[in-house]
Amino acid sequence: MIIGAALGLLGGGGSILTVPIFVYFFHFGPKEAIAMSLAVVGATSTVGATGHWRAGNVNLRVGAVFGAVAMVGTYGGARLAVLLTGALQLTIFGVVMLTAAAFMFRGRRAAAGEPARPPAFSRTLVLVVFEALGVGLLTGVVGVGGGFLIVPALVLLGLSMREAVGTSLAIIAANCAVGFAGYLGRVQLDWPAVALVTAGTVPGITAGVFLHRFVPQQALRRAFSFFLVAMAVWILYQNLGAVLAART
Repeated sequence: MIIGAALGLLGGGGSILTVPIFVYFFHFGPKEAIAMSLAVVGATSTVGATGHWRAGNVNLRVGAVFGAVAMVGTYGGARLAVLLTGALQLTIFGVVMLTAAAFMFRGRRAAAGEPARPPAFSRTLVLVVFEALGVGLLTGVVGVGGGFLIVPALVLLGLSMREAVGTSLAIIAANCAVGFAGYLGRVQLDWPAVALVTAGTVPGITAGVFLHRFVPQQALRRAFSFFLVAMAVWILYQNLGAVLAART
């Protein structure tokens, strides 16, 4: 439920929690955990994107452009992931969590309800293409939706914070679907575990979408960023030694 609520409230961040849950609570291997995380986050983000779309918070034009580029990176990342060790994937994941914490803590100074500006595609197209490819690559390799990168990019394009959150969920849903397809047939999936976690995230994201208009976003982001730092330090402590030992 916390995963879903974070996705609904922030447009990202919830997927950061899914992989550790599968690894440290259910004791799956990193590759299985990442693949199952993509299934859970994809299904959950679809529900959240639907709620935001009904509220008018999804920009289909921007989402289609960003999502199409990101899906290319996602599929490539999922194929690349089979060449990496599980410990290396989790180490990369820990670094991504620290990056996410920095983005979450910084947030955005402008008011969340300010009117959107016209998307400045001509000024930022190259930046958006590279960021979309990077987000897709991360999604495929470590199983994160990349909302902590997508939301700032969409704000840069001129979307309001609320519209950026809703559009981010639609992009995450598409990315996760492509990334999950890249893992099919390459890892063993535990569907009951996927269903169990999803059963909690769906009502969580429904509540998060509803509460999005009432909860102070800046305070929530900063509190969540501290939690991400703690999780990242633990994951790096658990896996960085194995990565360095393997290289020596």
